[in-house]
Amino acid sequence: MPAPSERGPTTKPEETDMAMQLQDDSSQDAPAYWVKSVEKTFAVLLAFTSDEPRLTITKVAAKADLSRAAARRFLLTLTDLGYLRSDGNTFELTPRSLDIGASFLANLTLPQSAEPHLKQLAVDLNETASLCILDGNDALYISRVLAPRMLSVTVNVGTRFPAWATSMGRILIAGLPALQQEDFYQRIELTRYTQHTVTSIGQLRDEVKRAGERGWSLVSGELDDGLRGLAVPVRRGTDLIAALNVSLQTHRGSEAEIADTVLPRLQEAAGRIADDFGGRRA
Repeated sequence: MPAPSERGPTTKPEETDMAMQLQDDSSQDAPAYWVKSVEKTFAVLLAFTSDEPRLTITKVAAKADLSRAAARRFLLTLTDLGYLRSDGNTFELTPRSLDIGASFLANLTLPQSAEPHLKQLAVDLNETASLCILDGNDALYISRVLAPRMLSVTVNVGTRFPAWATSMGRILIAGLPALQQEDFYQRIELTRYTQHTVTSIGQLRDEVKRAGERGWSLVSGELDDGLRGLAVPVRRGTDLIAALNVSLQTHRGSEAEIADTVLPRLQEAAGRIADDFGGRRA
């Protein structure tokens, strides 16, 4: 029988602690193949956010639901692998952590990210849902899902409308930096499409400012008497990347009723699109 010194390193208390925790946490409801340590590894990585980019071992343990000893081992292992770095007291992600999703993001487009959420929104509201970006003076449709009740297509991906006369356009204009917004006002020409159309730059400025301040825009009958749209911004961090819009039937009711019933669903969908395209929200 070999002497104790020849048996290799003995198990440390913290190693025993971690092993017991991983066994105890083997998730009674998880499938047989489930590897709890993989789940915990990602819990540690996802503990780091834009609000808290640098974390202590204790903070990671709390956020990842680990003991302090187990959190330390995960953190040190990820540091050795190059996904984290440490100054001795705190840890933070390194650029190598981007490798995890790089191949997926390389082939991902905003319309692809948005499509399942537009489909769900169209079904939930029984309204057509669209995603638009600002292209010059126009709101450009880059993804669109028809309401289940609709039998024909009147607006397609690639369709353009004057941004200033639409709900999604006003959200996008409101998101422009001040100088770009001013340049936009200087170069457009207003056209009276209906009796409800905004007819002065001053009035348009007020509408855009209002949309920016409250975070949504409702435009009724300004481009066409039969068109009514509600739009919210889709943001990745502080960047405005698109506007999410639903076309509304007239029976949806007053602006207050729409704000209570439709707006929350639209905002939730915009958040999910942003999450899928650009990562978790802070």
